[in-house]
This record gives sequence, C-alpha cells and structure tokens, in this order.
Amino acid sequence: MLRRLAAGYSPGKDRPLGGYLATLLGYVGVCASLVGVAARTGHQAPERLSTQDVLLVSLATHKISRLLAKDPVTSPLRAPFTRYQHPNGDAELGERVRGSGLRRALGELISCPFCLGVWVATGFSAGLVFAPRLTRLVAVTFTAVAVSDLLQLGYAVAQQAPSRIAG
Repeated sequence: MLRRLAAGYSPGKDRPLGGYLATLLGYVGVCASLVGVAARTGHQAPERLSTQDVLLVSLATHKISRLLAKDPVTSPLRAPFTRYQHPNGDAELGERVRGSGLRRALGELISCPFCLGVWVATGFSAGLVFAPRLTRLVAVTFTAVAVSDLLQLGYAVAQQAPSRIAG
C-alpha cells in the first residue's frame, strides 16, 4: 500500500515515504516516552516560559542544528547517510543524501538544520522539565557560540572593507 501511495505521490521520483513515516513514528515515540517518564517521576512542564528562556533556547537550537547538520567536525555522524560534495560557506559542508528508504530519510533529517531544529528544540524542552539549570547552561554555551560566530563573520567582513573602499 505504501509503495502505491508513494508512486501516486511522486511519480518517477524517489521519495522515501516509508522512511519518513519511520522517523515520524520515532519522534512520536520519543515525545510519548518523555511524557510518560515525566508523569512517572512527577516532573511537570513549567506553567510559563520566560521570554529569556525562549530566546536562549531558540538561539541554542539554531546553533546546535547547524552544527549537527553542516559542521565538518560532525561529518562522521552524517557519513553513513550522506556523501561529501564541497565546502559550503564558512565552516560548513555541502553534502548529498544517499541511499533509499529509511537511510535516505535519516540522511535528509540529519543534514537539514531546519529538520533537526524540531528534534533539538524538543530536547531543550524536555531539559527544561527534567533538568532546567543544566539545560540553561547548555543553551547559554551554544548561544554564546552562535553570537561568537556572528562576530567572527562580522570581523571578516570588516577586514575586507578597506580593500573594497580602495578598489
């Protein structure tokens, strides 16, 4: 049935709907497990999150997602699912997803910072329930790295400005 559905969904194109379904079910399983563990251990979601926590977790989610999906140092994690293509911007790699089915779906997930963002943000949300102090410390660390990256890029642009003015 899934093959027929996939053939009707994307004729002539390899879209790993079964792999996508498996990753969706995995995500739902992780979320259900977190809710179950929270209920068993008496942990509750915060009544409200501060604007500071939302901004902190948002910036950290962005940084961790990009680091996992694009950084050269994390390429061994992606290697079973992607193939190196070329450098892609400052300290990032361009990779192409390989394989089919679940392997392809996982490759698309782990090489896409937008896709990973959902998983990373879910991890931070769980962290705010189970270990808020440690979670904030981790979020501060990666937020600082994200701000540092912006400053590094700004510095590089500023260094090139005199040559553009002279030229």
